[in-house]
Amino acid sequence: MASEKEAALAAVPSDSPTIFDKIINKEIPSTVVYEDDQVLAFRDIAPQAPTHILIIPKSKDGLTGLSKAEERHIEILGRLLYTAKLVAKQEGLEDGFRIVINDGPQGCQSVYHIHVHLIGGRQMNWPPG
Repeated sequence: MASEKEAALAAVPSDSPTIFDKIINKEIPSTVVYEDDQVLAFRDIAPQAPTHILIIPKSKDGLTGLSKAEERHIEILGRLLYTAKLVAKQEGLEDGFRIVINDGPQGCQSVYHIHVHLIGGRQMNWPPG
């Protein structure tokens, strides 16, 4: 597969169904670590750390990326971050973790369905990217 940067540059921003919609609909398998009526969290298939989990809203509602957020999305954005906290605790990341939201081609976003990366289990470096 192409690098994440190449995938992001090739991705076409769209509100069309994505691979995440197929995961939500159980059309393709994933390793789910958390699910409720609003969000789904599952292990990334190309982890960048010992723990790398993606957290997505089950309903996209036009929220393809953070730059597309509107006031009506405030609740789900908060839910995504709170879920990250819950999953981090469940995964034993008490020494810390990183939250990443890629947005747009230069932000290396390759799937246009907003998602939070929960990354941990190793020492992170600064600056990122």
